[in-house]
Amino acid sequence: MTLEEQWLQKKERLLAWLRLGFSLVAILVTQLNPGEKRFPILYDISVFSFFVYSIIVLLLILWERLDSRKISLWTSSLDLVWIFLIDSSTIGSRRTPFFVYYLFPVMTASSRYGIKGSLLVAFAGLFLYGATRFSPFWPAPIRVDTFIIRSIYLVALAYIFGFISEFEKQQNQKLMALNKTAAQAALHDERRRIARELHDRLLQVLATLKLRLEVSRRQLIENPRELAREFELMEEAAANSMQEIRGFLAGKDTNALIPGTLMERLKEEMRFLRDGLGLRVVMETTPEDFRLLQEVEQEVYYVLREGIINVARHSQASELTLLLEQTEGALKGSLRDNGLGFDPTVKSNGTSYGLESMRERIEKLGGHLAIETAPGKGTEISFVVPLKNRDESAAT
Repeated sequence: MTLEEQWLQKKERLLAWLRLGFSLVAILVTQLNPGEKRFPILYDISVFSFFVYSIIVLLLILWERLDSRKISLWTSSLDLVWIFLIDSSTIGSRRTPFFVYYLFPVMTASSRYGIKGSLLVAFAGLFLYGATRFSPFWPAPIRVDTFIIRSIYLVALAYIFGFISEFEKQQNQKLMALNKTAAQAALHDERRRIARELHDRLLQVLATLKLRLEVSRRQLIENPRELAREFELMEEAAANSMQEIRGFLAGKDTNALIPGTLMERLKEEMRFLRDGLGLRVVMETTPEDFRLLQEVEQEVYYVLREGIINVARHSQASELTLLLEQTEGALKGSLRDNGLGFDPTVKSNGTSYGLESMRERIEKLGGHLAIETAPGKGTEISFVVPLKNRDESAAT
């Protein structure tokens, strides 16, 4: 059931309870004042049948056996007819308590059809009311001025009810449109999150495995002793990836990085570039070792690992420098190589998504990431992540 259908169902339930209340009051009025009956048999039949009808409609709506949109015209018409019978079977006092009952079909019509529906039912009710009150067979005909005042009263309320109903409908449509837009935006964000997680976790691991396999192929001839270490690292990476994928498919939050091991993992990545690919690497940290919140540590690791993989796969660099500095209120980092560089205004399938993912992760931490590069001039990726507010919020 859509939100609009749920809202209509709630309104129909409210109207059904209100109809039942009107029927009970009609019974109580004549029980307390039996002299109000002009045609007792017609009145009793009208009142009690209206009561039974109200209960049946209420139960059908509560049991969701009744589609109110399909029979709304019938219920509005029946409401009007029953109220006419109840009102016309009284003694015809000018102060009849049942004129106000004509407001109920006006209310139901306004909630379903707006201003046009409520005015149409109001005029129909006035016609029926006037047909009996001005009839020569009526014992106490109503005065013209009284009828005019009651007509203005009923029409004015019909217009107000209809206006409120249409305004409410317009606002509900806007809310539903906003809800639909929000749902689509949430779905888009979720798809981006899944794509980013798959890229940063699975694809990065596969890219690393590919590089290690290329290195292992060379070491098979040049340095067989290093093969055991490389195979051990590849086996560990594959096992961790399988565990992450299982957790991801199960909807669990998995951490690719054990808390407190950021520096150890970065050193391992740099060692592979140096020993496996022959790059000259420099890694400087200030202080030499530091602790970060788990969220910051993990996001920074994904960003730096993406940058390192891009250097190994695309840059054809011979040197790579990694700098990390933790101050009192921020973590600053940079990754600089002397490779081919690229034009940042031109998106390529190989690097554009990875760079975008790096930027999103840093911005998620409230930081800023900058990329300085040009063809033939290498690439430098730098970022700043605030730490002070995060530490305070974590402490509280």
